[in-house]
Amino acid sequence: MTVRDMQEEILRLKKEKDICILAHAYQSQAVLEIADFTGDSYGLSRQAAQAPQQGVILCGVRFMAETCKILNPEKRVWLANPMAGCPMAEQMTPEMLRELKEQYPGYTAVAYINTTSALKTECDVCVTSSSAVSICRALDSDKILFVPDPNLGQYVAEQIPEKTFALWHGGCPRHMEVSGEEVRRARAAHPEALLLVHPECRPEVTEQADYVGSTTGILAFAEKSEAREFLIGTENSIVEHLQFSCPEKQFYPVSPALTCADMKLTTLADVYRTLEGRGGEEIILPASVMEGAARCIRRMVELGG
Repeated sequence: MTVRDMQEEILRLKKEKDICILAHAYQSQAVLEIADFTGDSYGLSRQAAQAPQQGVILCGVRFMAETCKILNPEKRVWLANPMAGCPMAEQMTPEMLRELKEQYPGYTAVAYINTTSALKTECDVCVTSSSAVSICRALDSDKILFVPDPNLGQYVAEQIPEKTFALWHGGCPRHMEVSGEEVRRARAAHPEALLLVHPECRPEVTEQADYVGSTTGILAFAEKSEAREFLIGTENSIVEHLQFSCPEKQFYPVSPALTCADMKLTTLADVYRTLEGRGGEEIILPASVMEGAARCIRRMVELGG
């Protein structure tokens, strides 16, 4: 099979089997082209709720498939590649969070959506990178325990100086690896380029940026901007996607380190095999986890949409 042959067969099978395919923006271009919806983890879950299909294949990592199942409990949800995890989501266990909460009594526990469903059961609310500032600002509490990403937490804290933040030292290994010096070298090589970075990057990186925002925010900014050159400070697949959507513009990766091995695990063949019933993993969660994590996510919807 060629790439095109497999894509056409996937398009046929998903209609035949009443399955919606969701692809995170960090997936390959070949996978994005056969998806019904693309976007960030929370946006995909909301799209799944609106889709008429009763089956969902998630092309991304495990916590995203879990979120999709929690928001769509009546639907069957499969993770296309069962090995695709998220190092940041797996850094903190519920037991670790319980111990941390004891150290910060009176603090509202806020979890980045890039966490396991089990961890969400121990939190008061979760947030996305695009909604974190508005949700933390809307909370009644003026003391916030933000986990697990200290970079996003610090970025949010700087926007809300009237509140007190306690941070845990986890974070995305890929975004954490980019240094301020590496950014300065990239800007020297491309002096006309605007720098667009994700708030999971270290402060020494975000402070140099022309725009700081979520993956979907970066895509939208680059597509709408009148500028012609951009340095992209998030997962390097975004460089590729922008090259397709805006071929008249130039896009450069800030660092080769911004390549997520877990996101790269999912292939067209994984999706094909899942549709055939000989691949993927159906997401099944305990009722207690479904209920506890749903409470945390519903609070996010109430506060920030």
